[in-house]
Amino acid sequence: MTTIHRPSAIAAIENFRELLESAPDAMVVADRDGRIVLVNAQAEKLFGYRRGELLGRSVDMLAPERFRRAHFFDSSGIDPADPEPDLHARRKDGSEFPAEIGLGSLQTEQGVLAIASIRDISGRKRSEEALRGRILELEKANLAKDRFLAGLSHELRTPLNAIIGFTGTLLMRLPGPLTAVQEKQLKIIETSARHLLSLIDDLLNLARIESGKASREPFVCQEAIREVAETLRPMAEQKGLRFDLTLPPEDIAVAADRRAFVQIAINLANNAIKFTQQGEVSIELSRRRENGNTMIAVSVRDTGIGIKPEDQARLFEAFSQVDAAAARHPEGTGLGLYLCRRLASSMGGHIEVRSEYGIGSTFTLILPASG
Repeated sequence: MTTIHRPSAIAAIENFRELLESAPDAMVVADRDGRIVLVNAQAEKLFGYRRGELLGRSVDMLAPERFRRAHFFDSSGIDPADPEPDLHARRKDGSEFPAEIGLGSLQTEQGVLAIASIRDISGRKRSEEALRGRILELEKANLAKDRFLAGLSHELRTPLNAIIGFTGTLLMRLPGPLTAVQEKQLKIIETSARHLLSLIDDLLNLARIESGKASREPFVCQEAIREVAETLRPMAEQKGLRFDLTLPPEDIAVAADRRAFVQIAINLANNAIKFTQQGEVSIELSRRRENGNTMIAVSVRDTGIGIKPEDQARLFEAFSQVDAAAARHPEGTGLGLYLCRRLASSMGGHIEVRSEYGIGSTFTLILPASG
């Protein structure tokens, strides 16, 4: 606060006249009784008054009745309250506008003067209102999209599952014997149907990620990983692979989307089984420290074909498959690892990859530990 020793309040503020006139906002200076002692040209323009109509009048004339106050000051001096976002000011013609008001003070021998800067924020309010309206429209559109996708999923899954089921029945030769050509054609139908079903699942999961629909509830990682193992162990054993779990005896909890966690683990383990012809697939759960934070790590290791260094950069691209994967499993959608990375990111985590071509690969999901 500045103290100026001059014989009158008016004289004290004359030194600030040029400064006030150059200000981009309307400036109004009032004495302790709330009487206007100085305004700048911007104030005349904003409120529609001539300067002579304002000087000596109460500042209340510039505010709607519901916002009027007897003084700019409380008992201790300038009002310390922050500007209210819903304040309005009143022009000479009685029209109102939303205002942003900043207060300052000037100490003189005759007392404290209040300096108020007033800005018309009508444009900002209109933009905010337009933005809120746009957000509401997007929320409605997103809800409509979710309903459409849910309905589409049901409508597409029902006939596809029927196709897959009846094709499987025919391939089992329950209705009767098949020729070699018929068996080959039925396998093509089954593979194509499963590919389409997988693509539908991946696209729906991608839509779920984009909509931000993820829960964050604590759960025990060991329980979720055992579920994954129960689901995939028969597939590994059918190929003659050893399927191992390495889980700590003490519970390790994480606050994340359990469904997404399981989906990532299943996808990583399923890939490991698909691309491993002999040896083993294992899932290991552990803790680690990263940048001073406790993280949990779910590592899926295999002794499969591995990934060439030049292909590793493309692993997490949408609709991308490395050559070996595409050749061995053309039914893949190319969205699996992309979805895994997006799901991990949505939970505050990431996925690491270590692979040696011809030796095997390790994919590790890293997530913040609970608590």
